[in-house]
Amino acid sequence: MNRIDQSFSRLKAQQKKALITYITAGDPDLETTVRITLELEQRGADIIELGIPFSDPLADGATIQAASTRALNRGTTLKAILSAVGKIRRRSQIPLVLMGYLNPILALGSERFFTRAAAAGVDGVIIPDLPAGEMARISRESRRRGIAPIFLVAPNTPEERIKIICRESRGYIYCVSVKGVTGARTKLPRTIGSMVMRVKSFSALPVVVGFGISTPDQARWVCSPAGGKADGVVVGSALVKIIEKSRDRKRMLSALADFTRGLRKSLE
Repeated sequence: MNRIDQSFSRLKAQQKKALITYITAGDPDLETTVRITLELEQRGADIIELGIPFSDPLADGATIQAASTRALNRGTTLKAILSAVGKIRRRSQIPLVLMGYLNPILALGSERFFTRAAAAGVDGVIIPDLPAGEMARISRESRRRGIAPIFLVAPNTPEERIKIICRESRGYIYCVSVKGVTGARTKLPRTIGSMVMRVKSFSALPVVVGFGISTPDQARWVCSPAGGKADGVVVGSALVKIIEKSRDRKRMLSALADFTRGLRKSLE
């Protein structure tokens, strides 16, 4: 049982929902990424996804695309991100999930990537552009090293692919709330609940919802019995936007803390 499983087990015992926060590693720099991660944990995040910046992030909207560009312009590399994970791990046991595209992983070598990620203290990995034919291989490589392979289910994912995703996934299953890319939205589809329950019919893993969730009210609704019925939410673009707008580190951390605290309170 890795840290992701332990976190969901604890939350279930406490009858709480998971707050999963996403930030782009290296935005504005990796030293600050470490600080932000520790701050988010202090303010109630249960799991933190660290985005691997990439020049062509197909699943991401304008906010995270801009963050990737800023991080790459700072010289952020996958190796440097793994080093930052090691720094976080020396100070925290919060579950850490790397979310990134296949190209940088293949450039390093997938076996080498998972070996180094495990040594650094990574608990899970999400690869949005992973082809269906590579899913089983990547799942085996990551599980062999104690890293949970986490796969995405979209509103238009065929049932047969959902079954494969449920079979190969570990940690949690990530339901994408909308057809499209990441980014804050004023309204969420009313069909989220049916998608969550459809996935749950094929898997006993926790099911979380992301893409578009940007307010405490949305987070509460997605996890409510009358709403999305999810076991947790992923919030990313709203946090990345706070980082983008901040010019002072102290004020940035304060704003992130306030926002995260509000999200956590909404899920109690």
